[in-house]
Amino acid sequence: MAKIPLSKGGYTPIPEGQHVFKVVKSTYDDDFGKLEIELITANGQKHTERFNLIGDDGEINEKAQNAFSFFAKTALNNYNLEEIDHEDIIGCYLKCKVEHDVQPSRKDPAKTVTFCKLTDKEPASGFENDEAETPATSSKAKSTPAAKKNTKVDLDDLLG
Repeated sequence: MAKIPLSKGGYTPIPEGQHVFKVVKSTYDDDFGKLEIELITANGQKHTERFNLIGDDGEINEKAQNAFSFFAKTALNNYNLEEIDHEDIIGCYLKCKVEHDVQPSRKDPAKTVTFCKLTDKEPASGFENDEAETPATSSKAKSTPAAKKNTKVDLDDLLG
């Protein structure tokens, strides 16, 4: 009889603390001003940032535009940018602090829902070495400049 592995099941939020995220997808609905950015950690946990750039009244949502502008400029490590294509940030890395915001569930007030907020954003050059590798990220991580920077070089060997 064959054994079939079972999944862990259920959603678990990304733990609080510092994490490096890679932007893997960015979708923008120009008609409604809705922007979704999909991020992943080195160990495969996913997070989605959402920005409603146009309010219900059809006007620019300045708070969302300011939040996205900081996110994009930080991801691209260029604070002088005036505009970007939403796909320009794909492949960029951000180091962020994850904070949990626990709220009562709208469906069942006896339960709670945990939202992950990303704060203290800063540019990153890749996944850090102390984060776990998964099959989904290991081949990509090994080819990034961040993975190569820890290669030890013997100067005596190079200089002869």
